[in-house]
Amino acid sequence: MRTMTPWVLAVPSLFFMAWGGNHFTPLLPLYGEHAGLLDWQTNFLLGTYVIGLVPGLLIAAALSDVYGRKPLTLVGLASSALGNLIILLGAASVSMLYTGRFFAGLAVGIGMSVGTSWIKELSSRDWDPRATTGAGARRPSLTMTLGFGVGAAVSGALAQWVPAPTMTPFIVTISMLVLTIIPTALAPETVGATAPQQPPQQSWLRQLHTPSAKHPDFLIKVATAAPWVFGAGGIAYGLMPLVLADATGDFTTLYATMMSVLTLGVGAFVQPFAQRIDRKLNGRALPLGLAVVAIGIALAALAAYQAGPITGIITAVVLGTGYGTVLVTGLYRVQMIAAPRDLAGLTGLFYALTYVGFLFPTFISALLPVMPYYVTLLIFAGLALISMIVAFGRIRYVRGPWGKRG
Repeated sequence: MRTMTPWVLAVPSLFFMAWGGNHFTPLLPLYGEHAGLLDWQTNFLLGTYVIGLVPGLLIAAALSDVYGRKPLTLVGLASSALGNLIILLGAASVSMLYTGRFFAGLAVGIGMSVGTSWIKELSSRDWDPRATTGAGARRPSLTMTLGFGVGAAVSGALAQWVPAPTMTPFIVTISMLVLTIIPTALAPETVGATAPQQPPQQSWLRQLHTPSAKHPDFLIKVATAAPWVFGAGGIAYGLMPLVLADATGDFTTLYATMMSVLTLGVGAFVQPFAQRIDRKLNGRALPLGLAVVAIGIALAALAAYQAGPITGIITAVVLGTGYGTVLVTGLYRVQMIAAPRDLAGLTGLFYALTYVGFLFPTFISALLPVMPYYVTLLIFAGLALISMIVAFGRIRYVRGPWGKRG
């Protein structure tokens, strides 16, 4: 099994949980019209699964430390399939849409904490002698980003050109989630009585305590930067298609799909380069990524002011660059700060903070009666710059209870 690079068997679960959570994004304008929602209600469909993310990221991570990565990952696949089934059956029901998004978010949370930790552990030299430095951060972040992007591309294309746009994307997604059970079941377990990493001698409830979260660099720098990961993504492919809906007309779903694919595709593409830049800059690529996010949000303000779809496309490229840079450098810092027993918990906390950014589009839309989109976006660009200043400087990795020196 070890000669077969077993981390590959764990990849499909994270990939399709990410797919199942984000493939809905390009369908936001379609469902907003179909269910008669206001802009902020439509954007809240994007942010609803943040509520599901909290138990998925935190409680599931603690459970996986005690009972193993594989059982919790299988629960995540089931939750994603259930959430998408509820949306399939309740396309015109606001309550069913929100409920489905909750379960999809629960699954993404499980994938981000448990799945990321599982792939990271299987990317160690014990399981993969060919693994390079940083593979444990790069592989799961790329897997997740590609899952987000490919899912959005497939579902957006199906909704634009295939009959039954509120059904076909979900039938495809549910089918893929069910098939993913096979490689997940075959992947080796990394935590448990017969696994290399023994479970802790305490209950999962006590596992919720994550001492590494008190590390000053996590509290001040990483936690400040984290919301801009999906703040950038949410503004690019969640908010901008709605802002530019009048300009894109009948092709709004296709435009939303293109914005999702561009943002997430660029985000995936830049991550290996961001890690190299981070090493050359002695750990300072995190504030660099935040600077790119600030520029991207300023471009979003310009696109909103001009009602310009082309400027919107440029915005997606810039925000995708910032998204990928902040994600991979932030995750690498989490893995360096965390003690071994805290890895899943601190990863869950990091991702929980990243998903706060998905609430940004809802907040911006809710302020529309008070100020136009471009004004609010300029304010958010300024906030991103403040985060850049706070995060500036090399993260200090220390010996002792916080982890290991980088």
